Amino acid sequence: MRLPNSGRTDARSSGRAASTPRGQVTAAARRARHDDRAPTIRFLGAAGSVTGSRFLIEAAGARVLVDCGLFQEREFVGRDWADFPVAPSSIDAVVLTHAHLDHTGYLPKLVRDGFRGPIYCTKATAEIATLLLEDAAHILEEDAANKRRRHAREGRRGPHAERPLYTTADARAVPSHFSHVRYGRRATIAPGISAEFFDAGHILGSAIVRLTLPECRVAFSGDLGRPRGGPILRAPADLPEAEAVVVESTYGDRLHPSGDVETRLQDAITDAVARGGNVVIPSFAVERAQDVLYHLGRLVASARIPRLMMFVDSPMATSVTRLFARHRALLAPDVAEAFARGDSPFEWPGLTFVRSVDQSKAINQIRGSAVIIAGAGMCNGGRVKHHLVANIGRPESTILFVGYQARGTLGRQIVTGESPVRILGRWHDVHARIESIDEFSAHADRAELLDWLTASPAASRPPRRVFVVHGEAQAATALAGALRERLPSEVIEAGYGGRLPLC
Repeated sequence: MRLPNSGRTDARSSGRAASTPRGQVTAAARRARHDDRAPTIRFLGAAGSVTGSRFLIEAAGARVLVDCGLFQEREFVGRDWADFPVAPSSIDAVVLTHAHLDHTGYLPKLVRDGFRGPIYCTKATAEIATLLLEDAAHILEEDAANKRRRHAREGRRGPHAERPLYTTADARAVPSHFSHVRYGRRATIAPGISAEFFDAGHILGSAIVRLTLPECRVAFSGDLGRPRGGPILRAPADLPEAEAVVVESTYGDRLHPSGDVETRLQDAITDAVARGGNVVIPSFAVERAQDVLYHLGRLVASARIPRLMMFVDSPMATSVTRLFARHRALLAPDVAEAFARGDSPFEWPGLTFVRSVDQSKAINQIRGSAVIIAGAGMCNGGRVKHHLVANIGRPESTILFVGYQARGTLGRQIVTGESPVRILGRWHDVHARIESIDEFSAHADRAELLDWLTASPAASRPPRRVFVVHGEAQAATALAGALRERLPSEVIEAGYGGRLPLC
């Protein structure tokens, strides 16, 4: 892959470009058809929903896709199977805000279906996404095989699930497209279009991205972290000056509670131990698992919880945790210093990182109480489902949620009190104690989003347009209403599939 070479650019490819297949739409030919268009943005995901982030910019005769995520709400997963609205071969570049699958998980299908360009992101995002995509492909293959067997027993067929959306081989084809960009540097990503990355404070390597087009600049919040930073990461950068802003609204209709995370975690664990049960923590492998480990380690070190067995039953979380030591420059100062001393805040005696399936199964044979951190965070796949089956019917156990549960996911059903729930093809009555610690959130809440948009240095020149995305309808509407009261900008609640002028 040939990368731009200018003094302002800090982009490095981790692989080489694929050759252009015969008959593929060339960038030059497509550019000739689109040069007369004003810049537009198409909302191909995370519009009217939280997942599936995909925003297509058409400007300067180029097509740039910002984020390329999977839909995870059950009602929308059919969109992942549909043909992409434009030919993947006609897209010049992809830009990623961070590695979570609702922002990257569609990449293997995009590449398989003909995308041949570079994928720009931070180095940490590329490393994490490489792990996540292969793991996601493995789960898709495994789930498809399980459903084929189950449907054969039941004498029925599903519309999609009997074959995986993509394979492990498809996922392994993605990393050769990655091109790394450092925070604060600018990379030319297509003729007439450049990108700058700023720390978003959401997960390791996450970025606020500003695209500079010939006509205007557009900033994407991605998933924005908390303004004071988490226990592990630095606080997000200020909003960069731009004429258009695309902002998330996951928590646009609410404020995060101000309780103490470690006290809430301590209470949940000591209560379950007193009842003789386990604590099952569905957790995202990236950032949330590490946040939980950080606080658990502090509770263990200060003897605020009893000594008991603890497990991280997620090979992905295990692999991602090891990346933190390699990216100390991105971490909060005290965490970076601990790693520099060789003192990982994520390890202590009594904690086991589980790799094999046999080890995972053995956890549920243990007598006595244990803490089990397992993926996935919304209970829509992975090993956590087996631990839910073993514990959700036990009144002495606790299912402890530490992250956002999107509409239509198993996690959302459990946390909102549904019973019975269907897990691994069978119905289970919910008798376990269900708790949530919302203080763990790595997303800015309503007030924090408003401050980021209105109180930063760039707010002295407000954007002309603000597009509200990445939120359920109620949250997006609430944030949009508040923004209209505080900004002179045109504020637009993006609708799925909509195409609008950018500036």
